[in-house]
Amino acid sequence: MEGKLSRAAKKIAPSSIRELSQLAQQCNAINLAEGFPDFPAPPLMKNAAVSAINSDFNQYRHVQALCDNLAKMFKEMHGLDIDPLTDVVICCGQSEAFAASIFATIDPGDEVILFDPCYESYEGCITMAGGVPIYVPLDPPQWKLDPIKFFGSFNERTKVVVLNSPHNPTGKVFTKDELEIIAGECCSRNCLAITDEVYEHITYDNLKHISLASLPGMQERTIITSSLSKSFSVTGWRVGWAIAPAFLASAINRIHQRVTDCAPAPFQEAALSALRSPPEYFESLRNDYQSKRDYIINLLGGVGFKIEFKPQGSFFLFAELPDSCPQTDVEFVKKLILEAGVVAVPGRGFVHTNSSSSNEVSNYQKRYIRFAFCKRDATLTMVAEKLGKLLDAKGHLALH
Repeated sequence: MEGKLSRAAKKIAPSSIRELSQLAQQCNAINLAEGFPDFPAPPLMKNAAVSAINSDFNQYRHVQALCDNLAKMFKEMHGLDIDPLTDVVICCGQSEAFAASIFATIDPGDEVILFDPCYESYEGCITMAGGVPIYVPLDPPQWKLDPIKFFGSFNERTKVVVLNSPHNPTGKVFTKDELEIIAGECCSRNCLAITDEVYEHITYDNLKHISLASLPGMQERTIITSSLSKSFSVTGWRVGWAIAPAFLASAINRIHQRVTDCAPAPFQEAALSALRSPPEYFESLRNDYQSKRDYIINLLGGVGFKIEFKPQGSFFLFAELPDSCPQTDVEFVKKLILEAGVVAVPGRGFVHTNSSSSNEVSNYQKRYIRFAFCKRDATLTMVAEKLGKLLDAKGHLALH
């Protein structure tokens, strides 16, 4: 009966990150693979959700006040004038917002530019819509955008550029100069942009997130997608949004209504309390994550990993295996699970076929590991203890 599957379904591979998370549960291992916190959400937000449930907000619901608050937030953060009545679509997480944005804009044969390495779900959405992903490799170890490679990726079939900043898996925050290059080419080529800004509040060392839509000429051609998940530690609540010019937002909303109809009603109500959080909340969030980032850099650097790029945002570290390590990324992760009881993600899951044109890129397909550090301090300390038991005489990890 497998012949009854659609061509799109056959092209979608299982999520390696989800499979590793399941393996972590089976092995009772510490999960540094999937990007979800293991600490509580803010109490005020949880109380608001409980109150909404007790008030019987159980049916289909569109919370206009949530759209109003998002419009206000983006005005304050990025200077964008957004009409909350026409330009905001509340979705079931950023994942649905991104998928609906792709389905609203991509026809079979359209090409979509992605910066590589990139998050695994983008390719699946583009493929299901009949689009063709085109990967522009960022140059390791600093993950810089090469304008020549970027310009060379365009042709008459290019319709959308996807930008994720702060970036998963590397932790890169695209610079103002890089954003201007992307914006300039989108404007001159008359292309749309879809941004994934879920880590917008998680940046380090006084760096500020800049939304691509805030650059000249870009608001009229940009779909911003984001969610509550990362900034408020509620990855399972599934409340996200797409913000776009009215003609795009209307199309996204029609797709959203046909697929899920609405985001979870009580959690939409709770999202209002989250978006009204004072600036001190976000400052504390950044400080806490920066401390965790520094801890895991010291931990992994201390056992031999090459840390040539310090994450500027997100809660991931893309660490290079020691030169002396004989294993590939996949082999190393398997041994790390079996011998240390710690789960991470092989870097090659974020790297794609048409970006392996140089030896440098081909090498990092096998040499990087992604670690999620959105965990309690006690969890990260336990990881340090487990790794400490596997050190050789030189203080480096010795996996057999």
